[in-house]
Amino acid sequence: MKKFAPIMLIIGLLTIAVGVLMPIMSGSPEGTAFRYVFAVGAGLTILARFMEPSAPAGTPIRIKRLMRMESWSSLFFCVAAFFAFYSAPVIRDWLAFTLAGAALQIYSSIMLNIAASKSAKK
Repeated sequence: MKKFAPIMLIIGLLTIAVGVLMPIMSGSPEGTAFRYVFAVGAGLTILARFMEPSAPAGTPIRIKRLMRMESWSSLFFCVAAFFAFYSAPVIRDWLAFTLAGAALQIYSSIMLNIAASKSAKK
């Protein structure tokens, strides 16, 4: 099952992107289809993060922290999915948590590659 985690993560992140783009492209946040699409994507990402192997022993602490930050981004997506259903007419909360999760995801994925290349040089 651990070898399916990266595939599940990619599918989940693409599903989140589709869920975010659906109300933007339609012009109005009415409708519930985008909420369900987004919630499925958030669920897939959190499952993928739990299935991912942890960092092996001897891994630099910075890489471990960045991997943990990626897990937090999935949690932010799940909180955003909750707010998509809880405060349905107001998309402010849902969008704020989605943007926070996306910012964490982008930062941690870029910095993970940089930290891994620096630790490989040492």
